[in-house]
Amino acid sequence: MFAKLNSIILFALVAFALGRLLYPVYIKFLKKIHAGKTIREEAVTGEKSVIFSQMHKHKAWTPTMWWWLLILIVLIMILLSVLVQKIGWTNNSLINRQETYVLLAGFFGMGLIWLLDDFLNIKWYGAKKWLSAKAKLIMMFIFAGLISRWFYAKLWIDYINLRPIAWKIHLWIFWPILTFVFTIAIVNAINITDWLDWLAWGLMWLELLALLVITYTNQTYIATTFVTIVGAVLASFMFFNIFPAKIFMGDSGAFAMWWLFATLIYLLNMRIWIIIPFLILFLPFIVDLCTSFLQIFWKKVFHKKLFEVAPLHHLFEKRWTHESTIVMKFWMIQALLVAVFAIMMFYQIGGELI
Repeated sequence: MFAKLNSIILFALVAFALGRLLYPVYIKFLKKIHAGKTIREEAVTGEKSVIFSQMHKHKAWTPTMWWWLLILIVLIMILLSVLVQKIGWTNNSLINRQETYVLLAGFFGMGLIWLLDDFLNIKWYGAKKWLSAKAKLIMMFIFAGLISRWFYAKLWIDYINLRPIAWKIHLWIFWPILTFVFTIAIVNAINITDWLDWLAWGLMWLELLALLVITYTNQTYIATTFVTIVGAVLASFMFFNIFPAKIFMGDSGAFAMWWLFATLIYLLNMRIWIIIPFLILFLPFIVDLCTSFLQIFWKKVFHKKLFEVAPLHHLFEKRWTHESTIVMKFWMIQALLVAVFAIMMFYQIGGELI
């Protein structure tokens, strides 16, 4: 067990070092090809997003598409793991049917497809500067359906663990429907918690840290190694995304990360009760998602805004709270939620050992 921990830490350190070395060069490259972020001028409901545009016009042309470098580093680490296995230093590479097939396939597949959106954002092709909301929704539905089908049809999973509220509940055909909705909710929550430097990625990093500890305690060491590598590259990304950001992740990175979160939750659901603790861990994203949903609902039904601007972190920003202050407070709340999550999970693990 300790040998595996040493291997995981070593992979993380190598990934972190690669990120720190390559980011400055990569940022210069993005600036050279003018791969800068454009600010959206329309809300989801179609009207002009004047407040949003005014608050974030200073972020225009900041280099984006961080995801390309993450792909490169993860690929290097996968090849390194295969080489180390062939040499005989370890028994497994990062390519494993039971633990990482679905993680790797979705992580790379989702990110590569959504690079199209980043590319359109940079080059301003078409009437819009990015994929339309309808096109994004269709792609979300396709990939959410693929996740649900994989676990239901390939792994024969039809249950959820809702402890401490309830025991294991078999849902049969309703399981893929529930996971489909759950996955769509996760992707939208992550995608809207954005536009403040290192807000979404800092929250995700803390959550990823909590989840990788749980995957390790459940002895899924290969999945833990992969998640740790992603977390290490995110940590190196932090140095260049803290206010004022020198680079943005882009939608490709956001959608790849939601696939990782969703599949991790479903994998852990197979072994332990994770759903309720995860909802607590994911609370900042849920609050942002709910405020955004209520804003859209209010516009559609009552033809007026419920909030001056949504989601919640933009409302705080509009009230003249500096974005660094907002981010720090969100981090503090997320750290407390990680502690609550850890207590709940280790209480369960300890109880099962007894």
